[in-house]
Amino acid sequence: MLERLGFPAVGEHRRFVAAIAVDTVGGGLFMPVSILYFLALTDLSLVQVGAAISVASLISLPVTPLLGSIVDRWGARSIILGANLLQAAGFVAYLFTESYWSVLGWTVVVSLGRAAFFASYGNIVTSISAPGEREKWFGFLGAVRNIGYAVGGLLAGVAVSLDSVTAYQAIAVANAVSFLVSFALLLDLPRTPRAVHTDGAGGWGVVLRDRPYLVLWVLQLLFACSMMVLNFAFPVYAVTVLGLPGWVTGAVFTINTVMVGFGQGLVVRAITGRIRWRVLVGAQAFFAAGYLVMLLAGRVGVLAGTVAMLAGAIVYSLGELVGNPVHAAVAAESAPDHLRGRYLSLIQLSWGIAGTIGPVAYLWLLDQGRSQLWWVMIGVTVASTALAMVVGRILPRAGEPITNQAEPAGPSGSLEHDPL
Repeated sequence: MLERLGFPAVGEHRRFVAAIAVDTVGGGLFMPVSILYFLALTDLSLVQVGAAISVASLISLPVTPLLGSIVDRWGARSIILGANLLQAAGFVAYLFTESYWSVLGWTVVVSLGRAAFFASYGNIVTSISAPGEREKWFGFLGAVRNIGYAVGGLLAGVAVSLDSVTAYQAIAVANAVSFLVSFALLLDLPRTPRAVHTDGAGGWGVVLRDRPYLVLWVLQLLFACSMMVLNFAFPVYAVTVLGLPGWVTGAVFTINTVMVGFGQGLVVRAITGRIRWRVLVGAQAFFAAGYLVMLLAGRVGVLAGTVAMLAGAIVYSLGELVGNPVHAAVAAESAPDHLRGRYLSLIQLSWGIAGTIGPVAYLWLLDQGRSQLWWVMIGVTVASTALAMVVGRILPRAGEPITNQAEPAGPSGSLEHDPL
């Protein structure tokens, strides 16, 4: 069944896949209600709760590169196991938090655990998948995570409708249990390569001097900014700016979830034989087309605007489906095996930066008028297209075709980059 949908044969890695599914259902349970949870269980104000969550995110952001070094030194398996234990401890502690400082402290623990999870996640996916099948694996696990978040979100909605302290506590308990179950499932993970060099010359010095990879990092940052638009800009634009019915926002997220959950593998299969950097250009074309439809939605009536929003969500989601697995595969394969933790932590940092500055920038642009945000994002796609073309020239892995077939056994590390 999975292979018909364009996904890889899970085989011996089914426990890892199950762990990702359980983890994301738990995450989907808590993320939509995190602020409501603390408002229900503490005497803190909305501003205090928001400040605690924001400060915790900012604290975890600069730690991401350090986590990459730890992954290289100790292996991704050890870090992802520790990440699950940290998050489980944090959610158990949430049951007893009352003051601002306790909420802040334990949210930092949970945020660090989440950062450690993603710092090791890409290394593990690269380790368990064969070269040639990386788009399949990153796409498949992305679909699993998307469906898991959706299921968790639906369950969270049920808990919120009960509107009781017990219901919110049950969410925290369920989260803690999900991380412990994931920990147990991940115990049989294979060990990933550790760094041979740990000094500046063999560690971060290599990463920061790798100018082709830094160009890829900028491209990844811009891609992450586009990926944040759905969560933070679409709902505000539809309901607050255009005055569309509230159900439109739910429909937009449903469209995206269904497309990613059930269409990701089919899209990966459809791009077989395409050159990677050209696929990345195609992803930007879909994003740009989606933004143009958003512009149209702001110039028509409510009925036509509603249709435009839904159509725009479909086109935009195609950009995610096309670009996300290819970005992940190129980033992973362009990094040396023994330093992949540092390299991929740099990629993860781009997501953290986009998640920190993106929402504020989107809301500010939307406050300036109906069209400013979409013109800016179209500009982002133009810059991304130019960078993707450069990456195709200077990163050998980006210039390869997508085969979706396992390559013969051999070195899977990065090829030598062309100088800038």
